[in-house]
Amino acid sequence: MAKDLSFDIVSQVDMQELDNALNQTKKEISQRYDFKGSIVDIVQNKDSIKIVAEDEYRINAALEILKAKMVKRNIPPKNLQCDKIESAFSGNKKLEIKVQNGISKEKAKDVVAAIKALKLKVTSEIQDEKIRVSGAKKDELQTVIHALKEKDFGIELQFINYR
Repeated sequence: MAKDLSFDIVSQVDMQELDNALNQTKKEISQRYDFKGSIVDIVQNKDSIKIVAEDEYRINAALEILKAKMVKRNIPPKNLQCDKIESAFSGNKKLEIKVQNGISKEKAKDVVAAIKALKLKVTSEIQDEKIRVSGAKKDELQTVIHALKEKDFGIELQFINYR
């Protein structure tokens, strides 16, 4: 009898690499000519980032620099969820960015529905913030991975623990 094979679908951000990308962003902002004499503050909390600047242009520029540094460090920018730019103290603007770690229940249901739509002999189950997919054939599991990579669920999916 064949042994069941499985893999996990997760959406994770390496927080140490994110911290490194934030430090590189701060360094570049301090050296760029278009930021000279302006106030741009980037603060990282446990699962969020806050950017405070004088105007929306500088916030958007800082966000683009951050995304570029994230891509260089293999951190998916899709996992950043930006709120609207709001007014802050003394005429400044601020932007709250949530860092998405894990797959929410709604997104997990969408992923499971996409797997079931393939009509393969695999089972998928939601386990907290990850999805376990198991089946008897490697080819079917690889077909699931390939099909999920082609779809856009609004978050970056990683496939781990393939056994």
